[in-house]
Amino acid sequence: MSFDIQNKTVLVTGANRGIGKALVIAFLDHGANKVYAAVRQLKNAADLVEQFGDRVVPVELDLVNPASIKKAASLAQDVDMVVNNAGVFVGAGTLDENAISTLDYQMKVNVHGLIHIAQAFAPVLKANGGGVFVQLNSVVSLKAFQDFMSYSASKAAAYSVTQELRDQLKAQGTRVLSVHPGPIATDMGDEAGLTDIAEPPTVVSEALLEALKTDQFHVFPGSMAQQFGAAYQGFAKAIIEAEPA
Repeated sequence: MSFDIQNKTVLVTGANRGIGKALVIAFLDHGANKVYAAVRQLKNAADLVEQFGDRVVPVELDLVNPASIKKAASLAQDVDMVVNNAGVFVGAGTLDENAISTLDYQMKVNVHGLIHIAQAFAPVLKANGGGVFVQLNSVVSLKAFQDFMSYSASKAAAYSVTQELRDQLKAQGTRVLSVHPGPIATDMGDEAGLTDIAEPPTVVSEALLEALKTDQFHVFPGSMAQQFGAAYQGFAKAIIEAEPA
């Protein structure tokens, strides 16, 4: 089922920079009525408010603070789409001394945070007719790269949660999308050492807007991601996206 962003109300986590900021701008440029810019500190959304006025509503939200997520959901009772873009990256290999601690931290943010977002906002989306829930995953959710174990493992777990949410939220009319970008030119991409091969955040916003017009579950923005998507398509269609028998 297609979803028209025109006149819709959206909430984006991690809205103040990188992919999140590109999504906010793209949604508003394509006719969204209002975007809740979910950020850890309200001041971080000041430039978006300056640019778009009251079409941007800053909301305090931290993925490691479930109370802030519940409060944001109570404030954003009119959302039609929720995009969980926020996350953290810490590079660590399996044999590194900090492997367990970095994995624990990223699981808390990237996985537990996703679950808290889904639990808080699924009832809101249901009350508003279903809408859309979008999770920003990554190509590393499909393949672990050397020295990226802890991040890859957290994103693989988030992808697993996203698959289950797709099936569970279907009953309430909520469509779920799993977005798997390749290297993107963000602060996180720079931290990962991917600056030279990164593509602009707009490739993600453009790909997501196109995906909303179709009924696809997986979205692969960027050239590397598209290669992953092409190779993964057969398994995804036959297993991940197959309707239960």
